[in-house]
Amino acid sequence: MALEVSDYVTRVSDSLISWRRHFHKFPELGWTEYETTYFIGKELDKLGYTLYTGKDALVSEERMGVPTVDDLRHAENRAFKNGVPTEWIAKMENGHTGLVAKLDTGKPGKHIVLRFDIDALPILENKSSIKDHFPTSQQFASSYPNVMHACGHDGHAAIGLGVATFLASYQKKLSGTFTLLFQPAEEGSRGAKAMVEKGWLDNVDVFLSGHIGITSMPIGEVVASAHGFLATSKLDVLFNGKSAHAGVEPQEGRNALLAAASASLHLHGIPRHSGGETRINVGKLEAGNGRNVIPDHAVMSLETRGETSILNQYMEDETIKIIKHSAAIYGVDCDIRIVGKGVEASSEQGWKEFLKDATKNTQRVNNVIETLPLKASEDAAYMLNHVRDRGGKATYFIFGTPLAAGHHHPLFDYDEKVLEVALDVYISSIQSLS
Repeated sequence: MALEVSDYVTRVSDSLISWRRHFHKFPELGWTEYETTYFIGKELDKLGYTLYTGKDALVSEERMGVPTVDDLRHAENRAFKNGVPTEWIAKMENGHTGLVAKLDTGKPGKHIVLRFDIDALPILENKSSIKDHFPTSQQFASSYPNVMHACGHDGHAAIGLGVATFLASYQKKLSGTFTLLFQPAEEGSRGAKAMVEKGWLDNVDVFLSGHIGITSMPIGEVVASAHGFLATSKLDVLFNGKSAHAGVEPQEGRNALLAAASASLHLHGIPRHSGGETRINVGKLEAGNGRNVIPDHAVMSLETRGETSILNQYMEDETIKIIKHSAAIYGVDCDIRIVGKGVEASSEQGWKEFLKDATKNTQRVNNVIETLPLKASEDAAYMLNHVRDRGGKATYFIFGTPLAAGHHHPLFDYDEKVLEVALDVYISSIQSLS
């Protein structure tokens, strides 16, 4: 069947690129992936999958960082105008996006789960450089302002559809059960826990996921089992002060801008921990109304990270302490909200030899690397840990590709040949496991 796998990937290559470019052109932020979910569901429905959407796919109360009602309504209205049927929007109403697809071959075998994330980032794509930015030159850059697939999730969703098509086409030659998780809200570590708590990973023999890029690598290089997933906390902070005329009665004001600015400086001065790697980043700060008005409000978005959950908790605790004290110095109130939370994780070792054997007949994989540190946070960590804690096997691949710019950059892009490599790795692994 190895030759069939290779031929299959070649046959669907054009579809992979077409799917990827569609997702890239119509990106959606976490919990607003209405069009993306419908597009994926429509394709899977044609393939005969049993689909679970909305509250059937996840536990509503376990979602984190859900957008405002206004933002959700805006996304739903746009999805309706762009052709998403009302019955689908009703299923996903109020940010219940993403879906789960199941396929039972009818023959005894392993339960294999694969996860593909589908959300984009709040980044304005750089469309001014036609020469240097492939999506711009090929006219599939983001159609939506300030939203961009700058991390490769457009490719992940396309690869997921490629895997789904393969399973449906070759199910008579396979055994066991397959569950495909098209996960919303990976960015900000907000969506995986809601799927885990629904029970999709309770009885799993093998869990597979992965990521395009991370660092720039040649096409054909694949990391068999990434490690070094950092635990993380995502925080939104509202500083509430008192407005006043800056010239007439400045003493009557309580400056929320200064409280937030002071906090941001002190936050980056938190001592790093000797127990392992720690991170902090204030990524967004907005405040005030005008030059002659004492600012009565400020909004800050930030994150902490740690090599372990204990180290991340140290960073989070220090962060909260500094924010509260900075607010007190300027006489303002602060409202601190945890809007995302990620845990530490590692893939188990021993996948290198398995993957080398599984892909021995393909020309697409030319170097299998045992492991590399992710050096970032990944929402799939909840899934990796859940499966491994229950005796299943789980790994997280990294698919090498040259990068036009780093992840989360307005010029981010990758070599689309990596889509074929990733698909080959997944279905070759499935073939060997099944």
